[in-house]
Amino acid sequence: MKLYLATGNLHKIQELRSMLANARLDVDVFDPSAVGGMPEVVEDQDTFSGNALKKARCLAELLPDDGWALADDSGLSVDFLDGAPGVYSARYAGEGASDSENLEKLLKKLHSVPSDQRGGGFQCHLALVSPQGEEFVFRGECRGIISKARTGEGGFGYDPIFVPKGFYRSFAELSREEKAKLSHRGEAMRALIDWISRRLSEA
Repeated sequence: MKLYLATGNLHKIQELRSMLANARLDVDVFDPSAVGGMPEVVEDQDTFSGNALKKARCLAELLPDDGWALADDSGLSVDFLDGAPGVYSARYAGEGASDSENLEKLLKKLHSVPSDQRGGGFQCHLALVSPQGEEFVFRGECRGIISKARTGEGGFGYDPIFVPKGFYRSFAELSREEKAKLSHRGEAMRALIDWISRRLSEA
């Protein structure tokens, strides 16, 4: 099976490649450069699934018949902010904003919010699309709290201020293996890997 990752985000490519490699499946994984690069996609859908499907469909048009496009749309939804930043997580501080700028804006929004009201969750929706039009979506979520200051040097995005439920360390303080076991992307990937395993066994 050939999977083409519909993202230009190097951090996401590394995480997805690592999880797929650890699953030891008979899968070849490619980044978009293998088919000329990821086309420009306007992420204007109001759901994570909608954006993920849009990106995967766009890349699927460039793939060989035996390829599958895999797109990830993820974000952080904060209860106190009625689900924001949500689908706007990557551009919360404006188009082209850096991870640090998005994170700082969120910290400012929550500046005076007490710890017991800082709940939220990361969501990950993985869309898998074939050139023939087959489409599947796999979902994962990880609940936790938004800390009052960044900690840790690992991860990316909002990882330094997200402390998963039952932990006292942020995502940015966890090892890649620890994060994969409990993260939203890890949960969605396990669902995807189960599907791929069944698909390959039926081939």
